Amino acid sequence: MTGAVTLSRRLLLERPLATPDGAGGFVQTWETLGTVWAEVVTRSGRATDGGVMSLAGAKYRITLRGAPWGAAQRPTSECRFREGDRVFAIEAVTEKDGQGRYLVCHAVDCH
Repeated sequence: MTGAVTLSRRLLLERPLATPDGAGGFVQTWETLGTVWAEVVTRSGRATDGGVMSLAGAKYRITLRGAPWGAAQRPTSECRFREGDRVFAIEAVTEKDGQGRYLVCHAVDCH
């Protein structure tokens, strides 16, 4: 993964938040941590037969500026990105280079 990175897509970084449901349980909601600029590249896609309907999925490589461990702007595999109605669930986060200038998030489109 070498070459220039073009951070041209504005994404919201969200993390799950357990909110009391009033009946002793919890409902998962999403808390916005902030806006990031990213490069979104399609890695692969596939369609499968889901019985009554076919299911499609795509994998993405989302690159953004690095952030230190523990910083709110550093995504984890629990987080997701949102772009309008589109949601990208993060599967893994790695550093693009040894200096940590960029992070690479491996994600799937959640529709």
